Amino acid sequence: MMETKTLQRKSDCEWRIPLTGKMRVPAVIYATESLIQDMDEKVREQITHVAMLPGIVKAAYAMPDAHWGYGFPIGGVAAFDPEDGVISAGGVGFDVSCGVRTLHTGLTVRQIEAVKERLADALFQTVPAGLGSRGKIHLNPAAMKAMLRGGALWAVEQGYGTPDDLDFVEEGGCMEGAVPDEVSEHAVKRQQDEMGTLGSGNHYLEVQRVAEILDEATARAFGLAHDEVVVSIHCGSRGLGHQIGTEYLKRMVVTAASHGIELPDRELACAPIRSELGQSYLGAMRSAINCALANRQIITHLVRQAFASVFPEIELPLIYDVSHNTCKVERHDVDGETRELYVHRKGATRAFGPGHAALPAAYQQTGQPVIIGGTMGTASHVLVGTSEGEALSFSSSCHGAGRAMSRHEALKRWQGRALVDSLAAEGIIIKTRTYRGVAEEAPGAYKDVDAVADAAHESGLSRRVARLTPLICIKG
Repeated sequence: MMETKTLQRKSDCEWRIPLTGKMRVPAVIYATESLIQDMDEKVREQITHVAMLPGIVKAAYAMPDAHWGYGFPIGGVAAFDPEDGVISAGGVGFDVSCGVRTLHTGLTVRQIEAVKERLADALFQTVPAGLGSRGKIHLNPAAMKAMLRGGALWAVEQGYGTPDDLDFVEEGGCMEGAVPDEVSEHAVKRQQDEMGTLGSGNHYLEVQRVAEILDEATARAFGLAHDEVVVSIHCGSRGLGHQIGTEYLKRMVVTAASHGIELPDRELACAPIRSELGQSYLGAMRSAINCALANRQIITHLVRQAFASVFPEIELPLIYDVSHNTCKVERHDVDGETRELYVHRKGATRAFGPGHAALPAAYQQTGQPVIIGGTMGTASHVLVGTSEGEALSFSSSCHGAGRAMSRHEALKRWQGRALVDSLAAEGIIIKTRTYRGVAEEAPGAYKDVDAVADAAHESGLSRRVARLTPLICIKG
């Protein structure tokens, strides 16, 4: 539990850790008092350490769903100057470009209810899920390189989806600056049979009901209506991203001292952005972003196939796809000057406001959809980026409910089979390869996602648009 008495409260949802010791900038936590009290003290420690890194600009930020992570807290945001700043593998995370993509179905809840079990089976049989899951796609080394360069664009060119999808994918579906040669052979081999797979942990494929509309105008622009059904896909770069994170963290630990970097925590290993190692990591990380974008694109194709087996001629157009474990070069205002910065978001979602050049034409007037994943037994949220978010957190918002306890502790408290049965009684179908995974991801192991969304809204990071509740959830 985090003590609030040592924090400077700036508003109902903004708490500041002032400059102390070796901090170069202050740290800011966006959360309600109850969410702050539910945070582990480790969050304060970690975001304070982030504020000590070379070249950090303005402040280190923690989102309302922040919890302890590797080096950076999950829910951490930090931006660095390109000349004297650093790139941190721990500030991106191991599941590079993990993110959420949400699709329209054009169906109502009533239409789904009549065939829910059949649809759940079709999705479970079509989309591979689980630890070490393998798909039907095998990519040879040449195809892997093409995928790592091309991302979702490559996937569409291979017949997975349509060009229209790319308009609603972050970076247009292809991250520039990817250098596949900076990805190790081992990382490539881990991924060759994992394209089009969900993986395990908190990843999921979920059929959801639009249970509540909170902003009618924005919901209409996003194509969301009460009692309609959407599909959300939450996954990332699988084994490849994890291997990249593992390998580069080790290299960054070894070389930090030679670059004159004093690490407040070994897990915050980093390298100067302009260094050879920094550039190598950026090339590999951007390749992993493309891997994640391609993976979600292939899964989208598989989801459409599964739905078509139950609802012929269905299309499932894309609402949006956004990542939450990245470092990206963006231009932001700092003390009245627009500067190019390297923005790390670990368990945090980009949340550009209205008029941002990176947004598709359909969302120029509204701002970017911000998709916050929940748990299989509670809810997810769609929010929208705000203009004020630029000054608050480099246009960043939260990414999910955020864990309240470890997977180990969750296993002690819940049994997977019992959870599946109890959720079925509530009308939620769970399909899983392992009941252990269900227990680890029990709804009670997470924070209150509604409270997290409310805090993001109240702080101005993003604005609530719609609340989604699960009908079917496919877990690894």
